[in-house]
Order: sequence, then C-alpha cells, then structure tokens
Amino acid sequence: MPSSSTRAPRRDAAQNRESILTAARAVLASNPEAPLEDIVSAAGLTRRAFYGHFASRDELRVELARSGAQRVASAVADAERDDTRITLALVGLRMWDEVGDVRLLAQTAVRGPLLGELAAPLAPVRALLLRTVERGVTAGEIRTDIEPATLARLLEASAIAVLEEAAQTGIDGEGARRLVVRSVLSISGMSWQEIESLLAQTAELREGAA
Repeated sequence: MPSSSTRAPRRDAAQNRESILTAARAVLASNPEAPLEDIVSAAGLTRRAFYGHFASRDELRVELARSGAQRVASAVADAERDDTRITLALVGLRMWDEVGDVRLLAQTAVRGPLLGELAAPLAPVRALLLRTVERGVTAGEIRTDIEPATLARLLEASAIAVLEEAAQTGIDGEGARRLVVRSVLSISGMSWQEIESLLAQTAELREGAA
C-alpha cells in the first residue's frame, strides 16, 4: 500500500490545480487579458506551481473553455419540455447561468481560436438545439421559413450575441437573463407579445427571466 507521504503530493497537486482554475475564472471574468501574475497571486501560488500544471497561459484558457462547455452541456441535459419554445428558452437561460460569470472569456472562446476545442463538449448542446427545432417545426411551435439546421445555429448565435452585449455594455445578470430568453424566442419566430404571454403562463421561465 502507498504510504500517506506518497499520496499527499498528488492530493495537494489536485488542490493546486483547482485553485488555479478557480482563480483564473474570477480574474479573467473581469479582465480576459489579465497577466499570469494576477492569476497565480489570486490562487495563492507561484509561477513555478502554475507551470507544474499548465504549459502556458493559453493552455489554461483552453482548459477553462473546455470545462465551461462541459458545464453548459450538463446544465441543459434535462432542459427538454413538451413545449419546444420552453425548451429553447431554458437552454438559453442555462447557457447564460453557466458562462455568465466568465462572459468575456466565453465570448473569446466561441469566436476565436479556442472554437475547435469546444466542438466535442458542445456537441450535445447543438444536438439538443437541432432536435428541439425539428420537433418544434413538426408541432407548429417554431417558424418553418428557415431550414432547421440553420435555425439551430442562429439560436446558438443569438445566445452568444447576449454574451457579447453583456461584455460590451456591462448589462447585469438579471438583465442578461431576460435578454437571452427574449432573443432566443424571437429568433424562433415568436412576436414580443407572444413571448410575454408565454412567460406569463410559464412559472419556470418567469422566475428565470424575471
């Protein structure tokens, strides 16, 4: 059996890695270009400790983007409802809830060189969007004038656009949550009056987008 002295470094290493990731999320949330020194300082570690886990700052960003995408996928896994419009609104809300605290980093990830790293972890989200659009078209709940695969991509882009708007204007969390719901549902083909009616009738959405 390994001695406690051999197990401790592995446990400490795991804790240090998590400390770096937690600090990086907090620091990069307000300044995605923050220097490495700010991150390691917030983690209570040294640059040497950092390089024991990540080869570079870019590798850290990849890990943050990947873990964020995995959180999004987990968060929307149970979002499907009988009404596809409610499903789409919930997907938008849960996407925001998972990446809103690092919206500047997320904005860079989905538009920039990290995009390829997110393809696999975001695949379930994109599959859910397409499946929901196809089901909504069949049920007459979602617009039929745009091909489903294209509409699914536009819905994803709509949620990302809210990230960009929040990053540029500093819109608060609740304001952004209201915006993402209304934006996604608008793209799906609903008028603003229909959106307000759906929100009024659906407590699950009303509480999330209040």
